[in-house]
Amino acid sequence: MLRVLEGELVSYRRTWRGSVISTFLNPVLFLSAMGLGLGSLVDRGDQLGPVPYLAFYASGLLAAQAMQTGVGDAAYPVMAGIKWLKTYHAALATPLTIRDLVFGHATFILLRVTLASVAFAIIASLFGAFGLGAGLAAVPVALLCGLAYALPVMAYTGMLERDTALAGLFRFGLVPMFLLSGTFFPIDQLPAVLQALARAVPLWHAIELVRAITLAVPTTWPWWAHVGFLVACGLVGGFLATWSFRRRLIA
Repeated sequence: MLRVLEGELVSYRRTWRGSVISTFLNPVLFLSAMGLGLGSLVDRGDQLGPVPYLAFYASGLLAAQAMQTGVGDAAYPVMAGIKWLKTYHAALATPLTIRDLVFGHATFILLRVTLASVAFAIIASLFGAFGLGAGLAAVPVALLCGLAYALPVMAYTGMLERDTALAGLFRFGLVPMFLLSGTFFPIDQLPAVLQALARAVPLWHAIELVRAITLAVPTTWPWWAHVGFLVACGLVGGFLATWSFRRRLIA
């Protein structure tokens, strides 16, 4: 697993500058436009009670960016390793195993999510959304959220013959979850059916935990239930990703 991680880091050494710029720039743009711009209008209507919209939005976006990073790094890079560049085939010609590939890449994704989450916590604290200590305390939740998405998406990518289905995943999966899982507004404003769907995806559970940590608000479910849901998604995703890779690369 560490050898796979080493290979990912060697490759990342050539591209880290571009990703670091976007990691710090995206939170500034999102928080400026939505947190301060739209937030000033929401706060006038007193829609969220004593919680400023900037803080509400920033806490949700901390979890959402972990989801986006996890899905992004588990989609096209995995397709490249399996189909386009075939680096996974080359790796399996060595003593490395399928589990090494899966969990080595998952560890690299954890590092990427950590970088993005810490950067977001710093930027959000500079905007005054919440304290830096509270933001950093919520980073472990972001890591769970990233894995809860990355491992199932790795399993899904491993079963694909063409990358066109990944575009559908982003358009019909990632975007609706980003918009309707509580990032921008409480899900109790949605119809009952959509509320149930929102509670069935990891992002809502991560947002609930992040808001409990950063804003000191109670969670809808007990905290251990939210954590258990995220852990379960990661464990099931890891099992499915291992099965999918073995079926695609060895069988």
